[in-house]
Amino acid sequence: MGIKEVFSSFISELKITISSYLDPEKIAGILIKGTKIILILVIAKLVIKVTNTLIDKFIDSKDRFRLKIDENRISTAKGILKSITRYTIYFISLTPILAEIGIDIKGLIAAAGIGGLAIGFGAQNLVRDIITGFFILFEDQFAVGDYIEVDGKSGIVEEMALRITKIRDFSGDLHIIPNGAISKVTNRCRGNMRAKVDMSIAYEENIEKAIDVLNKASDEIKKESDDIIEGPIVLGVTNFGESDVVITIIAKVKPMSQWAVERLMRKQFKEAFDREGIEIPYPKRVIYNQTIDNNTRV
Repeated sequence: MGIKEVFSSFISELKITISSYLDPEKIAGILIKGTKIILILVIAKLVIKVTNTLIDKFIDSKDRFRLKIDENRISTAKGILKSITRYTIYFISLTPILAEIGIDIKGLIAAAGIGGLAIGFGAQNLVRDIITGFFILFEDQFAVGDYIEVDGKSGIVEEMALRITKIRDFSGDLHIIPNGAISKVTNRCRGNMRAKVDMSIAYEENIEKAIDVLNKASDEIKKESDDIIEGPIVLGVTNFGESDVVITIIAKVKPMSQWAVERLMRKQFKEAFDREGIEIPYPKRVIYNQTIDNNTRV
């Protein structure tokens, strides 16, 4: 058989293959299946959206049932319920989609039974993430809106889902941490926080006068800020520096307000020292300029 005959045979087979794919009945069947799959996905999206709305309305109606629940825990519960609902709807939608593609569901279930052990080993991390997420929720380790530190990453809990926790730090970076990887959590939002300020005065200043000025300023700060629960309290001299005497002041404040209170304390204490003429030491450099006579040997 020559090259011409081989080429003609190839062209004929190609035409037959193309014509089989261009069969109107097959094209119509493919379009119908594709339309059904798209419709299933659209319906799933709509169901998820409607379900999320219902979850929001149901949980937000806690006031009608006179339930006193912390807002952070409410936000956390919303995230968990929405996550569970989303995964459930996607799983239910997957069954008719596989049927439309032509995958035998019964055969798939049988294969899953045979390969269940291998799948189980592969899904260990997923199962661990989900179980850890439930324990975090029920033990109330932290909630949405809390300021926490996890494995060296600190920030505000922005979202807590079934498998992951999202933490936004103060630089704006979003850290996505699998729940199963959370082994140690430091929660900086539970109970009263401490605001601490160290004020330095020169060794030449009168310590008793400085403490008295700080006490008076502390009374004014307490009246000015609603975030202060107790204090500010002047502890007294806590350290001797190279050129300063350190006086420490502390206060108990509401969670997440400690930084604002500390800034207010520093401002008020500095202004009080300025009014009373109390010096806050700062580095100084003294330069001696000595004129050398031309006849002097160095």
